Amino acid sequence: MNTFKKIMTAALVALSFLAVSCDRNDTSEPQEIYLDVNANNISGKWELVEWNGAALTSGTYVFLDMVRNDRTFKIYQNLDSFGNVPHVVSGSYYLETDPELGAIIRGAYDHDSGDWAHRYIIKDLTATKMTWVAKDDPDFVQKYVRVESIPVE
Repeated sequence: MNTFKKIMTAALVALSFLAVSCDRNDTSEPQEIYLDVNANNISGKWELVEWNGAALTSGTYVFLDMVRNDRTFKIYQNLDSFGNVPHVVSGSYYLETDPELGAIIRGAYDHDSGDWAHRYIIKDLTATKMTWVAKDDPDFVQKYVRVESIPVE
């Protein structure tokens, strides 16, 4: 019986080492943690890095600053301005949840332009990235990455 116990103990120890070594050799990417879409999780500074499947043209930029407390935003962009002079627009945003589509963001500008042209479904929100898809045009896709600061403020 002692021999049987020794063999079983040796087998358990070997299996334990095997399990530990398998964990150490796992080179797969860690799973991304997706966040709930709410004012807290989308607040911060973001850079638009992809628009409708393409990167922005060199020298152009769009930065988005989302403020949680009063649900306001500022957009800094040079798509319709001269050189590196940012065109800054501000306004308020609103979040709602559609049972089928998920979280939807819409906004209104502070100046006379009124509401945003689209309402956007926010997808794949993580601590470092998010994707907006126009509710009325699924081919209109914007991908953002979180940044520490907006260099043109």
